[in-house]
Amino acid sequence: MMLNLEWLRSFKAIYEQGTLTQAADALFISQPGVSLHLNSLETFTGYKLFDRSPRKMVPTERGKALYNFIIEPLGKLEATEQLFSRSTKAERPTISIGMCFETFQYTLEEHISRLPFNLIIKFGEYHEMLHDLDKGVLDMIITPHKGEEKNLLFEPFSKERIVLVSGSELDSRPFLENIKKNNLTEAAAWLKDQLWYSTASDMEHLKRFWQNNFKHHIDFKPNYIVPNISSIVRCLSNEEGLSVIPDFLCREEIKSRKLKLVWEGNNIIENTLYFGTRKKTMYAKELDRIKKIFEKRMK
Repeated sequence: MMLNLEWLRSFKAIYEQGTLTQAADALFISQPGVSLHLNSLETFTGYKLFDRSPRKMVPTERGKALYNFIIEPLGKLEATEQLFSRSTKAERPTISIGMCFETFQYTLEEHISRLPFNLIIKFGEYHEMLHDLDKGVLDMIITPHKGEEKNLLFEPFSKERIVLVSGSELDSRPFLENIKKNNLTEAAAWLKDQLWYSTASDMEHLKRFWQNNFKHHIDFKPNYIVPNISSIVRCLSNEEGLSVIPDFLCREEIKSRKLKLVWEGNNIIENTLYFGTRKKTMYAKELDRIKKIFEKRMK
């Protein structure tokens, strides 16, 4: 029996996604197909790679060892596959862009069907996207962080301000009165008594906002942890509760009075957003079109 690369792809997806169903969705194949690949790989290795439970596939020690051994070479093979696939379809270029999920939803999602080129969107951590841009896996990234790589170009195009917002039903007057009197201790205490929303993957906005304005680390946990900032905006609309999020992701809801801008902070946190690209690219025309969409949407 020979080792099949697709077995390893399925193993990696199960390891990272946690369930057979999510792995199948990530690979765009059926769940029975993923199960077959895993069974074949376990037969090949002679070891059980996951402990199965109704909710999660838990890797065994052998599974962890195999994952650590294959993750780097498999990643290189997948990058090679992507680059080769792109170069074989010159008649319709394929552009790869990295950004956060919320930025994609707010700016680019509605324009996808009208683009005259193929588009691959990658969501991930900024340092990972920067690495992929430098290595040629991505053609552009949308980022608040500039890198130091000499072959990369960072072009500022907008700013985001990190602000405290609430649902329209929350009475924030006690908080604002304390802020007006510079009673920061009382203001912070009032905030901690309210309902808070945050995301599972990133509490950095809240931690940074709290540290900058109240001069100590956040000492409470949000009540509701939801998948992303878009979920926070929907959950807060016309309700009570608080969150700290970038202002551009909730401008329309504030304008329509579904949300309220409570406070920008005494020490305003503002990030510059950049288009990150390589200095030499064969997709300048396609990237310029994407940039114009962002610039128009982010005004």
